[in-house]
Amino acid sequence: MKGGTIALIVVLLLVGFVGCSGCSTQKTLVEKDEQVNGAWGNLQAAYQRRADLVPNLVNTVKGAANFEQETLTQVTNARARATGITLSSDDLNDPEKVRQFQEAQSALSQGLGRLLAVSENYPQLRATEAFQGLQTQLEGTENRINTERGRYNETVVDYNKSARVFPASLVASFLGFKPKQVFQADAGAQNAPTVQF
Repeated sequence: MKGGTIALIVVLLLVGFVGCSGCSTQKTLVEKDEQVNGAWGNLQAAYQRRADLVPNLVNTVKGAANFEQETLTQVTNARARATGITLSSDDLNDPEKVRQFQEAQSALSQGLGRLLAVSENYPQLRATEAFQGLQTQLEGTENRINTERGRYNETVVDYNKSARVFPASLVASFLGFKPKQVFQADAGAQNAPTVQF
């Protein structure tokens, strides 16, 4: 064999190896991107479940007590804001959109917390079976949301690590695989709440 033929074979083998490696990396990135989308869908479903429970809770509270209208209005407005901000899986790499979505969800959480705290002053409300059932469902939903946030963040971290490691980072940047945003803790979450009796 001549030197030129050997060089051509080596170049073809090298191009074939790089091509196969690039295809494998692309496949892995697509799989991880879809896992992020799936985790995001599960988190969205948990948020939707909470949003669906809020009107039932508000109506139960209205019907069972002469309740503080300001608190009900705040919860209703927070729900409208939280359900009004939509975030598609394509927006998960935009820190500003993720922050806006997270703030709206946090406002709803805070409003529900106030509603449940104020309801403690209404013994007849706490005693109703409907309120107790809705309160239990909301507590369960908040736990689901927390679990799904954790799963989503784990999936995003795994995806982001894969997309940032060389040589996958070359394939990721060439094919447009951008880093996704994780959910951050709410501001002040590290501070313990004040409980007064």
